[in-house]
Amino acid sequence: MRIGAIEAGGTKFVCGYGNEEGIIEDRVSFPTEQPERTLEQVIAYFKDKQVEAIGVGTFGPINIDPASPEYGYVTTTPKPGWSNYPFLPTLKKAFDVPFGWDTDVNAAAYGEATWGAAKGLDSCVYYTIGTGVGVGVYAEGKLVHGLLHPEGGHILTRRHPDDKYEGFCPYHGDCLEGVAAGPALEKRWKVKGSELAPDHPAWAMEAFYIGQAVAGTILLLSPKKVILGGGVMHQLQLFPLIREEVRRNLNGYVNAAAVLEGIDDYIVPPGLGDNAGLCGSLALGLRALREQNG
Repeated sequence: MRIGAIEAGGTKFVCGYGNEEGIIEDRVSFPTEQPERTLEQVIAYFKDKQVEAIGVGTFGPINIDPASPEYGYVTTTPKPGWSNYPFLPTLKKAFDVPFGWDTDVNAAAYGEATWGAAKGLDSCVYYTIGTGVGVGVYAEGKLVHGLLHPEGGHILTRRHPDDKYEGFCPYHGDCLEGVAAGPALEKRWKVKGSELAPDHPAWAMEAFYIGQAVAGTILLLSPKKVILGGGVMHQLQLFPLIREEVRRNLNGYVNAAAVLEGIDDYIVPPGLGDNAGLCGSLALGLRALREQNG
């Protein structure tokens, strides 16, 4: 099989194709520009690839209701030019193949459940913490949608007592994304997060916010694995700090060995590394093909 995959990010698009084993055989990336120009490059890439299906994991919010006339549209994104853009319909005009369609973080969660850190489990939650914060939810063997789709990056958290930064989210100010995404680190500390020392107090503050969010997710969804990805989580010193914050917030209430004894194997980086999003999109495409073929 040759399955196409599109990881559509707010900063860059990654396109590629792979097989039913989750092996990426080719890829290309380019900056996210205005939608018409960006989709031109996507279509040009796949034009001669002869893929049997294409999976799309994209930044959002997006319309994921197949019964809606705006199914496949980007909706209220602050990304200039993309709001209310017919992303999936544009691709369908170019290619007569089955399409998988979901958020980039749901795709990553699906990829991790299929081939990565949550393989063999029927539930996991995937956080991407980078330019923004997104949350993908896989529960009882299915990706969670509902009224729209999970937007856990915009939950409200308690303020760190030493944090004077007001937050950058244009909708909520100091929601999780507003205080913990990469731009918040840069605006608060005046340098990029990658330039901060591993023992800088920024990381304890970052863990304070992420730990609250993860503890809330454990209480609400009880996932069998929590996976933390994205550019900010390349700072591996965050993992022990976040695990400790989660334990502090739960305070022994969740009586599960994974939390009480095995938290190092419960809150983990992506098993697929930076390929989680693209592999997840591949998995979405593979699922769409199998559903069409029965």
